[in-house]
Amino acid sequence: MGYAYEAPGTAAVLAEIIQQQVPEKGKQWIAGQLEAWQTKGTLQTFNIAFTAAPRFLGRDEISVPPAAREALLPRSVDGYTADRLFRTWWLLQLPVTDQAAYVQAVENLFLAGEMYELTALYGALPFLAFPEAWKLRTAEGIRSNIGSVLEAIMVRNPYPAQYLDEPAWNQLVMKAFFTDKPVHLITGLDQRANPELARILRDFSRERRAAARPVPPMLWRLVGPFIDKDNFEDLERAWFSEVHAEREAAALACHLSTYAPARQLLETRADMAAEIQQQQLTWDTVAARVNGY
Repeated sequence: MGYAYEAPGTAAVLAEIIQQQVPEKGKQWIAGQLEAWQTKGTLQTFNIAFTAAPRFLGRDEISVPPAAREALLPRSVDGYTADRLFRTWWLLQLPVTDQAAYVQAVENLFLAGEMYELTALYGALPFLAFPEAWKLRTAEGIRSNIGSVLEAIMVRNPYPAQYLDEPAWNQLVMKAFFTDKPVHLITGLDQRANPELARILRDFSRERRAAARPVPPMLWRLVGPFIDKDNFEDLERAWFSEVHAEREAAALACHLSTYAPARQLLETRADMAAEIQQQQLTWDTVAARVNGY
């Protein structure tokens, strides 16, 4: 298996965005690199272009037209810089006729990459061929201490939710909480919620409270479907918190729960229950309150 999606169409959409966003000198450089790659076909030619992109294209953030954004879903290039967008498109120029050669070529880029290159590579995971081949590489990236690399893996990236096993997925979510990344922007967050992650988050919330540190309200999004007698008391603490976002998160968690005491707790606040039903209170509104936007 090569690509798990229709790669030529995606490559064409990326190329169109590049043509719209990159100055003429940058376009000429890209055309030259493509011609050299198609003529010589050596990995040295490919790698030189991948590495040199910032020098010729810069790192200005690109703007993604709505039609292109829609065409790329579930993949996203929102917030990409010109060099990162090129690098994503450039990876789609690698031949996929030989899986071992393809994987080795991309893996060599990971091994030699500096921060910006690694950010581009990890963000490009959902664009790569042979998706099963990148699970260990993704797990390795989750252990990184480079903020931009972590965000490239976590934020609006459909690859982890689709391919990581449960322990690696749970590690990703916990790393997002530990490093204050925007958890609400993790693709597949609700679909990959699981009892073990809920247990880990319950323990995490207790450790935070014991240390007199704030508990991230968003964790209740992942605990809500698994509320039971073992964590209901923790939920009640959030329900009666002095922090507005925690109270809202607790209400949303109760709404997700089938545990009778949690449902009864929500019934004591008809106003909040109504806001949830009318979608005036959502996890997005909680995230907005927490992050101040």
